[in-house]
Amino acid sequence: MFRNLSAPALGFSGRQSELIELALSFGFKGLDIDLADFQQTVKTYGLPHARRLVDSAKLKLGTFRLPIVWDEDDDRYKASLATLQEWAKLASEVGLTRVITTVAPANDLRPYHENFEFHRRRLGELGDQLAPHNLELGVEFKSNSELRKDRAYQFIHTFDALVMLIGMVRTPNVGIVADLFEMHISGNTIEDARKLSDRIVSVVISDAPADKAGADCTAADRLLPGETNAIDLPAALVALAEINYDGPLTPSVSVSHTQGMKREQIVKTAGERVTTAWTTAGLSPTGKLAATVKK
Repeated sequence: MFRNLSAPALGFSGRQSELIELALSFGFKGLDIDLADFQQTVKTYGLPHARRLVDSAKLKLGTFRLPIVWDEDDDRYKASLATLQEWAKLASEVGLTRVITTVAPANDLRPYHENFEFHRRRLGELGDQLAPHNLELGVEFKSNSELRKDRAYQFIHTFDALVMLIGMVRTPNVGIVADLFEMHISGNTIEDARKLSDRIVSVVISDAPADKAGADCTAADRLLPGETNAIDLPAALVALAEINYDGPLTPSVSVSHTQGMKREQIVKTAGERVTTAWTTAGLSPTGKLAATVKK
């Protein structure tokens, strides 16, 4: 696994050159890509020019967000599939291999069982669309009860329910986003991800308040990794190393906890916290358990 920088996950933005400099300065080995921005650069200057900074920095590529709406009516969904092929082709040419999307935790259209079958089918179809471009689709869930308030039908908002859904999707390139904060809210730890260990596409790391039960947390309670150690990051890293997870490890925080901080300070703090947990977990530079690394 590798330490991955996502500017949106840390609540700021910047030009590609600025983000690369931040990643290199504070110990990150990978970077999430704004594919829409990258597309404009490719159209203007060509792919080699668009890639040159990432290539020269020798950074791995993390993830990008699925750029289509796929969970609404059939007409809009079918119309978006052609666009998806264009994005997928570009992502493959850039060198991206992981894309993420979110399952809405509630809706006003479909009861739970009908919605479950709808998502199982649609996610399988998306996986089939992405497979020729060697892209894995990671699905994330949201536990925050505020997102389900005043909606007609509840849907997936726990990690166990997400695991059940993805387990029913037969397309092997569709997996999960293991978000430690969302898992904490729903009463899970990374150990529970062993159920789908070969289908973890991305891991998001954060901390939570020590004086607040997970079930009572909201999105605003998402802290930088290592802030309180309510979420045991070193233990999570050991578990991930044991299942040979080789993807991005991306810090995330609510902007309510970084107000007044410059982006350099945010990235520096996140990088230092992850490095401390990395060392505590006894991992090698490549994210393997040091005890198992051949000398």
